[in-house]
Amino acid sequence: MSSPRYQDILIENGDVVLDAGRNPVLIQDRAVIAQDIKHAIIESGLSVALIGEKSRDGRADMKKQIELLVEEETRLIPGTVRLDEPTLGHIWIFATTREFGDVHFEVTT
Repeated sequence: MSSPRYQDILIENGDVVLDAGRNPVLIQDRAVIAQDIKHAIIESGLSVALIGEKSRDGRADMKKQIELLVEEETRLIPGTVRLDEPTLGHIWIFATTREFGDVHFEVTT
């Protein structure tokens, strides 16, 4: 088995996730890419602004800004990013990575 190209510590709800031995849980490759994108969205403040936006046009603009932010990730295939917002405050991101296939994750605010 080849070694992972990307490796990071798993972060959930702003905290490092620990295993039963109280060691940080490590994630690799596709999960690292998803986590990096998720953190970029949260740090941009766009997900919070989306919740505060009431007009349909304003919400569409915010979603497009999030999509463009995700498109900046060089480890993704351009044009594969898709956003879905099934409920207020829950954004699903779907995309295809260059090396590891499809990735999808949820951003909640």
